[in-house]
Amino acid sequence: MTSPPPPADRRRRMSVRTRIVAVITLVAAVGLISVGATVYLVERALSLEAIEGRLQDNLESARVIVAQGPDSGEWAGADAALKAVVQRMSPDDNTGAVGIIDGKAVWRSAVELDVDLTSAPGFVPYIADAVTGSDPLIGTYAQDGVVWRYLAAPIAVAGGAQAEEVIFAMAYDVTAELAEINGTAQAYLIAAALALLVIAAVATIVSTRLLRPLRRMRETAERVSAQSLNERLPVQGRDDVSELASTMNDMLDRLDSALDSQRQLLSDVGHELKTPITIVRGNLEVMDVDDPADVRETQALAIDELERMDRLVQDLSAAAALHGPSPVTTARLDAGELMHQIVRKMQGIEGATVSTGAVADVVAQLDPGRITQAMLQLAQNAVTHGGGRIDAGSRVVGDTLELWVRDHGPGVRDADKLSVFERFHRGDARHGGSGLGLNIVQVIARAHGGAARVEDAPGGGALFVIAVPLAGASPREEPAVPPKPPLPPQPAREPVTTAGGA
Repeated sequence: MTSPPPPADRRRRMSVRTRIVAVITLVAAVGLISVGATVYLVERALSLEAIEGRLQDNLESARVIVAQGPDSGEWAGADAALKAVVQRMSPDDNTGAVGIIDGKAVWRSAVELDVDLTSAPGFVPYIADAVTGSDPLIGTYAQDGVVWRYLAAPIAVAGGAQAEEVIFAMAYDVTAELAEINGTAQAYLIAAALALLVIAAVATIVSTRLLRPLRRMRETAERVSAQSLNERLPVQGRDDVSELASTMNDMLDRLDSALDSQRQLLSDVGHELKTPITIVRGNLEVMDVDDPADVRETQALAIDELERMDRLVQDLSAAAALHGPSPVTTARLDAGELMHQIVRKMQGIEGATVSTGAVADVVAQLDPGRITQAMLQLAQNAVTHGGGRIDAGSRVVGDTLELWVRDHGPGVRDADKLSVFERFHRGDARHGGSGLGLNIVQVIARAHGGAARVEDAPGGGALFVIAVPLAGASPREEPAVPPKPPLPPQPAREPVTTAGGA
């Protein structure tokens, strides 16, 4: 079996706090990046769309200028119209304009623009070759180290001198336009990085405060051992962590109680086994091996003590089974029919004369095997300590089903009534026994959610009662326990009455 890692190995692992901070920071980073990327892409698309819109607006403006003509009436030629269009164009950021006649740049805007379209040597020839016919052209020029979105519109007027080819060209520097958005994106990235630092710091502080009780639980668990179970966790607040601390304390209480019970059991067993061992050893040491009578007497004594130890071990095994994870397996059954079966089995106990009292006719949630075991134990106890004449029955008291056994002996002293169900308690040592019988009865009753008690019976004797909750009980409809044939009657014997309790 692999031993648990030492504390040093645990410290080298990533702590829960680190994982929480990392996950929160990562989720925040993904969120900020997603939002930033979405906004950037939307703004980029809007900027490109705005460039298209402004090119269309300038195309309409050029058409209006050409259509209106000069103040004198008519254009002298297409070159004059081109000059007017170029010089009257509204200036805009990251734009440039040029008039092209016969493949050469002739006219420029009267206002200095951000982009000089002649700075790219191949732009003007490219436009001259691209424009064919009279239709305007909008496209992208990505050569000479520039990316321009351009408008090329041929100009023709009626009358006047006509040039071979007259073109109005206007372009937006796409890289410069998007650079404005890129600057905003860089500012956003810096702000997002600062926000992530703040988130990580806050997550570290909050997780440290929230996980402090868990760290205390770990430290307490490391200090807890079988010899030291007095450690308890402080319960602070009313959150899930405080509930966990309270649950841990309850668990430690149960462990402490279980270990105390185990230590007490071992102590009791050692005490119970010490006496017969001492008796057997003492008699063997003083036995005269040359005296056959003494040998036979010592043999009989040793066998008797060994049988007593065997009964003790069997009772301990039965008691241990009742402390397991599933001490009882209940089912809805006919409690009245079960009581009649128990009485028939009681009649088979040697020395018992059993009478049936009133029997409750109900359906209850019981473990028939364990209830039978407990009732037969009470009957055997009544025969041993109270004589052979016993009564048995059941009754409903409120929401409780009570199964009882009464003897007609001297009863149980008041001083013993509270301790009679304790482990290894003996009311009268003369009758022997392991002292576990009534304790097993109490354990079975508690496993059903009830308890066992002893009372003074009217007219003398002791009345032992097993009271269990009557959860879901109802009047008998059909027997859940099939009837069995009665056991053969036992011959009557003279009752033996002895003093002492159960």
